[in-house]
Amino acid sequence: MSAKNILFLILLLFIPVSLAAHFLEWGDLIVFITAGLAILPLAAWMGTATEEIAVVVGPSLGGLLNATFGNATELIIALVALNAGLIDVVKASITGSIISNLLLVMGFSMLLGGLRYKEQTFQSVVARVNASSMNLAVIAILLPTAMNYTSIGISEITLQNLSLAVAVVLILVYGLTLLFSMKTHAYLYDVGVAENETETDVKIEEIAAEKPNLWLWTGVLLVCTLLVALESELLVETLEVATSKLGLTALFTGVILLPIVGNAAEHATAVTVAMKNKMDLSLSVAVGSSMQIALFVAPVLVIAGRILHQPMDLDFNPFELVAVAVSVLIANSISSDGKSNWLEGTLLLAAYTVLGFAFYFHPVVS
Repeated sequence: MSAKNILFLILLLFIPVSLAAHFLEWGDLIVFITAGLAILPLAAWMGTATEEIAVVVGPSLGGLLNATFGNATELIIALVALNAGLIDVVKASITGSIISNLLLVMGFSMLLGGLRYKEQTFQSVVARVNASSMNLAVIAILLPTAMNYTSIGISEITLQNLSLAVAVVLILVYGLTLLFSMKTHAYLYDVGVAENETETDVKIEEIAAEKPNLWLWTGVLLVCTLLVALESELLVETLEVATSKLGLTALFTGVILLPIVGNAAEHATAVTVAMKNKMDLSLSVAVGSSMQIALFVAPVLVIAGRILHQPMDLDFNPFELVAVAVSVLIANSISSDGKSNWLEGTLLLAAYTVLGFAFYFHPVVS
């Protein structure tokens, strides 16, 4: 058993600890920390269960399953926060998820992979397609904010209606990106696999010899999803009090802390495969996760806000939009040539660190 799996098994102990902290009233700060730690292994198990189910159901349905559940943990946390009326935290978590995937995850992947291999390569065509999708996402979330700041007396319902219309377009675009990557242009995404034919053949033989138990892993996925929802309730309930005790703002918590908690397992996967010189797969995890947040999760939250009667829209804090635009710009410029090295990874991490300081010192807007 790997060290990562052992660590996740140990972290499962925080599930009963967080529940005990809640019912025995040990304090909001302890509940917040233990619930956050409990979500980490649950997210990892959800990812593992999704991959195992994908093996059984086949590549097409499996790819759709992976795309749907790729950011399930973050979506659950955001839905719980949205239901609690923490709109600003939800918007900050969307921003933070995009930033952390493009800068933190890509940065660590390129840095640690680059320290082991002098230069790593990946499909520049795919990188350019992903860059175009992220540019569209930035434009889409920029428009409601621009309308709000350039119009006098615009009503909240008008912003919500515009956001809903934009959300529908983004979901359609997300569906088309899945069609492009899994059907019409799947060969572009399979190049990295072709370079490891021997390893792939071995895995196919192993899978043919013993397929995963579909019902077992479906049960694991269901249980983990329910537990993530439960722990998310505890996390959100104590968020405001706990973060104030830590001296953190809601903006910093949403942009920095929540994305790390919700996506830690996926982050670890991207870095691990980069260190095995599989940069195509690493970038597909990092950039693919950012695309899913921007093109699927954010629009779903806008639609959910309408259903839950919460005023969720795409009118973001301008400072958050600047951070997203900067992240997309530097990530696109670094990945456009289809090559990476440790210095480029360091630059991405430096950009994330600078943005982290900026969000930490950003004053609370009353």
